[in-house]
Amino acid sequence: MSVLSYLDELSSKLVIKEEEKIKISTSNSTLSSRISSYFDGDISDQFTFGSYTRGTILPRKADSTSDIDYMIVFKNPNNYKPQTFLIQLKGFVGTYYQKSEIYQSFPTIALELQHIKFELVPATKDWLGSIRIPSPSNVYEDWLSTDPNGFNNQLTQKNQSCNNKIKPMIRLMKYWNARNGYIFSSYMLEKHITEQCYLFCNSLKDYLFRYISSSLTCGWSAPKTTKDKIDRAKQIIMNVNYYENAGRYFDAESEIKKLLPEI
Repeated sequence: MSVLSYLDELSSKLVIKEEEKIKISTSNSTLSSRISSYFDGDISDQFTFGSYTRGTILPRKADSTSDIDYMIVFKNPNNYKPQTFLIQLKGFVGTYYQKSEIYQSFPTIALELQHIKFELVPATKDWLGSIRIPSPSNVYEDWLSTDPNGFNNQLTQKNQSCNNKIKPMIRLMKYWNARNGYIFSSYMLEKHITEQCYLFCNSLKDYLFRYISSSLTCGWSAPKTTKDKIDRAKQIIMNVNYYENAGRYFDAESEIKKLLPEI
């Protein structure tokens, strides 16, 4: 098997399969119905967002931390602070999901089901209708404006203009990221990949190797272990190219599996 064939096959294995999608869809529908019933009139909207809606979420066999971001937009006439709604969400999941693992991970409530985890994010709208989510603890303001699905169109357009190779590459890089202790946040990794230039790339291998060789980096203050992992990835790419140019295709395949092992 060539390196390209291996990467194509691996990227296909990193797509959530139909059986798992059905389970997630059922859980999502149940969650939506229960939220509507429990908060009866106190919310203005609810929806999924994040990597699941972008088609870049990894199956749990590849990343045990994979989750679905789910936003609940509360009406907030009394101008409550985020913790009020986090407490209400915790009460909701405690009512309907007693046997599941439930915990607060600011600014979300995590709902761990057997086949997927939901991250429930409370939100409100400002007077202009913009969505606001709880601010990080190091920010003075309680709420932070956001566009939860704003990145989706940017990624879709980039993927279409790049031979539909960006999303498969993102899944490969997220798999690498998960196996290396989550060096980068999932969202920032996706965003960084989408913002790069990929002139003269055609195959998935071209895109992946270009990104790792030219764009994969970390800040100067990153720990040495992080820099070492990135340097190792770059060295593996160099080794694969060397072996392929020398006609040592078995060695090239063995080398790429050091970077992205079989599932």
